[in-house]
Amino acid sequence: MRSHSDAIEVVIRAGGVDLQGILTLPPGAGALVVFAHGTGSSRHSPRNRYVAAELNRCGMGTLLMDLLLPDEDQVQAIRFDVELLATRLAQATSWVARQPAVPQRFGYFGASVGGAASIRAACQSPIPIQAVVSRGGRVDLAGPDALAQLLAPTMLIIGGLDVSVLERNESAFAQLTCTKKLVIVPGASHLFEEPGALESVARLAAQWFERYLCKASS
Repeated sequence: MRSHSDAIEVVIRAGGVDLQGILTLPPGAGALVVFAHGTGSSRHSPRNRYVAAELNRCGMGTLLMDLLLPDEDQVQAIRFDVELLATRLAQATSWVARQPAVPQRFGYFGASVGGAASIRAACQSPIPIQAVVSRGGRVDLAGPDALAQLLAPTMLIIGGLDVSVLERNESAFAQLTCTKKLVIVPGASHLFEEPGALESVARLAAQWFERYLCKASS
């Protein structure tokens, strides 16, 4: 492991491969959010790093990780293999739960296809997942069984200009039976690149995790 400030570069054994990650544990962190990135993205995604920094500022730990190896990420079929991504995400959660000083309350933050992987992994993980947030997620790809089985309180955040993803999220949202909320960020596109859009995502995610992940045990 290699450390920079309170962030540690880690190698996660999951699914028979070694995955790269960045684990950040602020002092006194009571919960940890594991990030599942979208296609073509990585642990260095500036958008997810921004959201993670906001969660860190609120006292939550984060794990940014690559669910695919670099050569796998070049193959379209593997990028959209939700079952593979979900399996590795669940296994990575088990791995991080065994690390020293890691708080034993876990949430998922998924983007794009990572949103679907987060929902499916939350159903599969032997480690209880307390809350899920999806940013511009293709949560429809999780499948009807996972959507119906999901127990963790789940928030879907979609840009108002991201019309096709918004329609898919509305359909998936109707299939969720857990505590749920769908939030549309006005004027935001799929990548939330517009002024103030990503700040809205970070604020919404922090509020959701503070409510259902951090305070649920208090």
